[in-house]
Amino acid sequence: MFAAERRQLILEMVRANGAVSLRELARVVQTSEVTVRRDVRALEAEGLLDRRHGGAVLPGGFTRESGFPQKSHLATAEKTAIADLAAGLVEEGEAIVVGAGTTTQELARRLARVPGLTVVTNSLLVAQALAHANRVEVVMTGGTLRGSNYALVGSGAEQSLQGLRVSRAFLSGSGLTAERGLSTSNMLSASVDRALVQAAAEVVVLADHSKLGTDTMFQTVPTDVITRLVTDEPPAHDDRAATELQVLADQGVQIAIAGASATGTGAAGGDPVPTRQTRRDVPLPGQRRTQLPGGPQLRSASALDQAPPERAVRVADLRRR
Repeated sequence: MFAAERRQLILEMVRANGAVSLRELARVVQTSEVTVRRDVRALEAEGLLDRRHGGAVLPGGFTRESGFPQKSHLATAEKTAIADLAAGLVEEGEAIVVGAGTTTQELARRLARVPGLTVVTNSLLVAQALAHANRVEVVMTGGTLRGSNYALVGSGAEQSLQGLRVSRAFLSGSGLTAERGLSTSNMLSASVDRALVQAAAEVVVLADHSKLGTDTMFQTVPTDVITRLVTDEPPAHDDRAATELQVLADQGVQIAIAGASATGTGAAGGDPVPTRQTRRDVPLPGQRRTQLPGGPQLRSASALDQAPPERAVRVADLRRR
């Protein structure tokens, strides 16, 4: 297939779906992801689409939001790994809030196995994932249904969260930067997410690497309110994502990277530190005002019974691999 033919097909797929992953584009046009990435870059230069790490979307990222069918096909493996790691934060008998999104939906599927859990959510997809969990209580907010992401929004949703207090909130969004924190393209969704944050002692953001460095229209969670970020391993060539992670860590956000399998180096230049299967943590530099003393730490299931704890691993190591 000639380059012009490939690019026309790529453009048609993005226009039809709103957002398409590089992996899916490569499969359809029967070429490598490297070639597809070059094609997407050329189409972006012409203003025909917007490039995202891991995919391509229709132009106008600050005002346009992809619907659930499009989002559900982006970074599926990364979202699964993030959900697996984030589920290790939740203990029996806890009360938490879970926001709307395809990544939080993956998390909810894993929370169905946690006994005695109470989950407050404005997401029909999260509630559906927990509907048949016998030992999990699901509390839905009120509000008006947004069909594009199956979430309840508006004053009804926000009022139902008043007076609520839980241990932590799990949220996703459209973009995450060290400068503005978590953001989304929809004003109503942003307003409900802010209400969810107010109800929680800790805030855990779930965001795959394609959202790092992406800024969208409405801020939901400022960086200084984010306690932890659970993300995936950025590609070796993705300097922007690695830089963003380092700045977030420098600002006090605890970071766990799902799928990190390489050996890291101690923050003080010490001995190499082996990363246990699916976790790489960047520790909190100092006590944050939003963190409860003695609060639970990020862990993976494989690391629960192992001691002593790992030494620090710098996110900057991502660039050296």
